Amino acid sequence: MARFRTGFTIAELPGYIAWMWSNAMNIEDKLIIFDTTLRDGEQSPGASMTRDEKVRIAKSLERMRVDVIEAGFPIASPGDFESVQAVARAVTDSTVCGLARAVDRDIDRAGEALREAASARIHTFIATSPIHMKMKLRMQPEQVIEQALRAVKRAGRYTDNIEFSPEDAGRSEIDFLCRILEAVIDAGARTVNIPDTVGYNLPHQFGELIRTLIERVPNADKAVFSIHCHNDLGLAVSNSLSAVLNGARQVECTINGLGERAGNAALEEVVMTVKTRQDIFPCQVGLDSTQIVPCSRLVSGITGFPVQPNKAIVGANAFAHESGIHQDGVLKSRETYEIMRAQDVGWSANRIVLGKHSGRNAFRTRLKELNIEFNSEEELNYAFSQFKELADKKHEIFDEDLQALVTDTGIEAENERVKLVSLRVCSETGETPNAQLTLRVDGSEQHASASGSGPVDAAFKAIELIMSSGAGLQLYSVNNITSGTDAQGEVTVRLDKAGRIVNGQGADTDIVIASAKAYINALNKLILKSEKAHPQLGDV
Repeated sequence: MARFRTGFTIAELPGYIAWMWSNAMNIEDKLIIFDTTLRDGEQSPGASMTRDEKVRIAKSLERMRVDVIEAGFPIASPGDFESVQAVARAVTDSTVCGLARAVDRDIDRAGEALREAASARIHTFIATSPIHMKMKLRMQPEQVIEQALRAVKRAGRYTDNIEFSPEDAGRSEIDFLCRILEAVIDAGARTVNIPDTVGYNLPHQFGELIRTLIERVPNADKAVFSIHCHNDLGLAVSNSLSAVLNGARQVECTINGLGERAGNAALEEVVMTVKTRQDIFPCQVGLDSTQIVPCSRLVSGITGFPVQPNKAIVGANAFAHESGIHQDGVLKSRETYEIMRAQDVGWSANRIVLGKHSGRNAFRTRLKELNIEFNSEEELNYAFSQFKELADKKHEIFDEDLQALVTDTGIEAENERVKLVSLRVCSETGETPNAQLTLRVDGSEQHASASGSGPVDAAFKAIELIMSSGAGLQLYSVNNITSGTDAQGEVTVRLDKAGRIVNGQGADTDIVIASAKAYINALNKLILKSEKAHPQLGDV
């Protein structure tokens, strides 16, 4: 148990009891779900999240009863530190984890960020593959072991709950892995995580690696063996499940499979595979799977990364049946073509449908159910006024609309340097579209007019006439948030400048306005200086 706090309030007691019960379960029977959406998921190019957005996602993960939430990399930047600190304060039922390289200052910073957590974990790592030790660290194997031991012992100043990862374990020498794992377990690591950092392994190889490590490390019984798989070859989930079948009892994963490069193992796929195939897996997960779809939608809305329709579990088509044969079978017996119930993962959930006649209380209540809270009545009032404006445009407002509205409101509140004041676009058959635009830049209104090949192109060119950002447009994506001709359109814009990639988001019932909002949001992120360190870079 973490030593950060010795006393608990009455309000915190239920969460504390649940945490104690979870930790008292037979580790052989429980599969620990370690979610790293807020850390590794945020390393997806353009997927940066604000502090408040991280807290919203963390509360959603807590509601799902995720065991461990890796909230971020505290040393990376002041913003990341504040985000981890905010999550540590907000979450009481799940363990909150901070990542740290095997460096004193990293570990101290993580310990400080997690000081107020009800249950905290420090996750420290150092590379162990020959290529990483030689080319990145420029260290000898003995030096790596020495550094790892020092890091684990230093983490012990802040918590008993210490996790150690040998980075790039999937390409490390087995003998060396056994040596360093035995050493860190003796030093106090209670979870040892085996990452397939570059997604290199195949399922049978990775499963065999886990089995061999458990068999060969003398003190393996004193630690939980964990895995962290990347999806470079599309095998992250398969590798994770193979490891579980060979003795791993913690899986590190992300919502929607978000993450570095091709992403991480998708939490929803790992969890539902284990739940569905209890005839195969010798362990159980304690998650509330009905919260999977709501959490997936929240992460998608905040990051601007849409979920593909054919994505397992959370895709729009996951429980849709087109074939007449399939339809006939499902109508006769659902089990003919469905191996799980849609309701079990959060589809077809009951919800309040809000409209223009809805009051503040209904609005506030529904947002609270979605784990959306405001810091002040002023923020709530502003969001409610935006809701009323939206309600005048569309007949029914659904949860997805509310998520987009709050995200859009948060974007406006955070990035004040550039704001859209007005946009008028003239588009006519046989004529070149023209956009007339007014922006507020650092409090001063500026006007521009531009023509383009289409209304969106014209709007973007008008914005650039004012901003002259020099950024390149890498992605332009449009998705309808709900169905119907009055649905809000959600636009994601990805800009690149000098190697820095940012995503911008915007939502509106007018797709051109949504596009302009998204472009401006991306520009605001470019303007804001990024000094965030990458967790796998830097001297150790």
